[in-house]
Amino acid sequence: MLPTEHIDISLDRQQLIAYAADGSETTFAISTALNGAGEQNGSGCTPLGRHYIRARIGEGEMPGAVFIGRRPTGEIYTPELGKSSPNRDWILSRILWLCGLEPGVNRGGDVDSMRRYIYIHGTPDSEPMGVPLSHGCIRMRMDEVIVLFDSVGTGVSVDINR
Repeated sequence: MLPTEHIDISLDRQQLIAYAADGSETTFAISTALNGAGEQNGSGCTPLGRHYIRARIGEGEMPGAVFIGRRPTGEIYTPELGKSSPNRDWILSRILWLCGLEPGVNRGGDVDSMRRYIYIHGTPDSEPMGVPLSHGCIRMRMDEVIVLFDSVGTGVSVDINR
């Protein structure tokens, strides 16, 4: 995949499109918030609007690496590990931490995407894509989030729309 210059996320289509400088695009199925769109802290919603990638976390980690608080736990996700903690919200392989660009919409106060820990991150392959089920983040397949991660740098723009 060529270097990504911009990302569009559609909640209605449950799709992430990564755009390269040459005009090519790569489309991924995703899973956004079960609670729909919204910016309020504690809402469990996916925030709308203009964002950028503030931090890239997990470079060099094994596929399936488990993260808690943006730090690898040393675990590698397996279906057996998943069964041992069925209610855990798995953050796997890589994290792209988003920061809002619109004061009062997704930046600052009780609507700050970064303070809400809104990420693009990997999830177990057993989780469905194309269906809103997350707690606010944008979930991707483990191998696909690695492909995306390897194509982006900090500062890449991310637009999240309905």
